[in-house]
Amino acid sequence: MAAKLLLTARLRYAAPQAGRGVLSVRQSLVKQSSRGYAAQDTLGSLPKVSRKQITVANDDGRINWKYLSVMEKVARTTQQTFNFGVVLAGLVMTGGCAYFLYREVFSGDSKTAQFNRAVDRIRSDSRVKEALGSGHKIRAFGEPIWNRWARARPIASNSYKDSNGTEHFMMHFNAEGSSRRGVVSMHTFKGPGHSDWQYKYLALDVKGQPRIYLENSDSPPEKQNSRFNFLGMQWRK
Repeated sequence: MAAKLLLTARLRYAAPQAGRGVLSVRQSLVKQSSRGYAAQDTLGSLPKVSRKQITVANDDGRINWKYLSVMEKVARTTQQTFNFGVVLAGLVMTGGCAYFLYREVFSGDSKTAQFNRAVDRIRSDSRVKEALGSGHKIRAFGEPIWNRWARARPIASNSYKDSNGTEHFMMHFNAEGSSRRGVVSMHTFKGPGHSDWQYKYLALDVKGQPRIYLENSDSPPEKQNSRFNFLGMQWRK
């Protein structure tokens, strides 16, 4: 009977202690939760990091578009439009230079190609060698200029298209051999639908000597030699 009374007393004493323990745990959890919310509120209230205003001159594209103000978006758009214009202008200039080089140097219709073909004819003709000197020493050049050290001398030329659609090209330049100097005159033409240039005349004038015709379409038919096509030109055999 005494043991039963002792057990009952212990249970009565332990029940309030257990209640206090549960209450203490609950209070501890509430405090920790409150501290977490307070820390989040503190972090959320921190001031934003300041940055430099984006302009056309200093924009490097690192700031995301959605973080830009209206004026900064205008500045970035202006900068990108300008950069695109510069790239486009560079492409146009490159294409123009490439077309100019092809038209003036590499094309078979260019002045340079016409000049080179005429010089080859002059150097290979026996009458020209006799009039000017050794063939391998014959040099051709453009108009004399005041600067004797300049290598690039302008070559006088003219081109036009007549009423029939025939293209005409005329040129004259200087040729100098080991003994004399002369002036080469040439006139080529190309009819509509034709791809090859033909000589109207190709002649050399040396002072004190009769004109030497390498090509002359106005000469009588019986005096013309047979022709063949090579390098886009009509040549005599």
